[in-house]
Amino acid sequence: MVIVMKPNTEREKVEKIKNKMLSLGCEVHESKGTNRVLLGLVGDTRRINPGQIEANENVEQLIRVMNPFKLASRDFHPEDTVVKVNGTKIGNGSMVVIAGPCAVESEEQLMEIAVNVKANGANMIRGGAFKPRTSPYSFQGLGEEGLKLLRKAKEITGLSIVTEVMDQENLDMVAEYADVLQIGARNMQNYALLKQAGMSSKPIMLKRGLSATIEEWLMSAEYILSKGNPNVILCERGIRTFEKYTRNTLDLSAVPVVKELSHLPVVIDPSHGTGKWNLVEPMAKAAVAAGADGLMVEVHNQPEEAVSDGGQSLKYDNFKSMMNTVQKIYAVR
Repeated sequence: MVIVMKPNTEREKVEKIKNKMLSLGCEVHESKGTNRVLLGLVGDTRRINPGQIEANENVEQLIRVMNPFKLASRDFHPEDTVVKVNGTKIGNGSMVVIAGPCAVESEEQLMEIAVNVKANGANMIRGGAFKPRTSPYSFQGLGEEGLKLLRKAKEITGLSIVTEVMDQENLDMVAEYADVLQIGARNMQNYALLKQAGMSSKPIMLKRGLSATIEEWLMSAEYILSKGNPNVILCERGIRTFEKYTRNTLDLSAVPVVKELSHLPVVIDPSHGTGKWNLVEPMAKAAVAAGADGLMVEVHNQPEEAVSDGGQSLKYDNFKSMMNTVQKIYAVR
């Protein structure tokens, strides 16, 4: 349930209703709009008498939320969430671009890429210090050394850092370096990790699972929101289907669907979504046209020598071309 208070209701009257709901065994999550306060009730609401709430002179409306994801629902939070990362806003209608290599390989590699993507309009740098790989024999990342290199790239370029956290044990360490903590597709339903991320003060980028439905994706976001972290960014990175010509099937329909269901911003990853560098720009253009709040793309100085995902990484000239095109589309959407 969501209790919508009348405009400009006095604070003490809002607190009185909150305390009443708490006494009935509900968790109460408050959301503030321009001039209204919404109280989202989570938990066993059977003890609540809806008629009593609706009879309160300070209550404008009582909404029964049918979706299982309460806090992620637009019923609870009608206005779009804007996630602030240093000087960048994600979800306010602007276009955010996160670019960089799949994996941090060396200082020389990362610094060169960071300077280039910055010069061509990127807002943040991505790069994996810890790599979840299908094969245990594949490159697993540089670990904390990779995080230190990302910090150096930030110092040189001013780009905020987006990097993946793979487990609970390393979350605090990654948070010391990163501006945004990415939870990868393979961890989308790692509920212990989601809960810990929900207690972090850092924004969380939650990638859609390999075979996850939109509802399952939003329910994973709910775990983070329910622990008190409101700064969740959803990332569509393609889902597994029967198609063999692309690495995954990039579900661009998820953008308008999620925008209707939820207030959370949505970023598209066309690199993982297709697995082929020549498909990244077409899908990036389509994503911006569909209303995505941002893009996450892989860029490498020498894709043919990349230790991971070289086939889906853009070279500098391709990245520049993509940026020029998507900026034009954004300007008219």
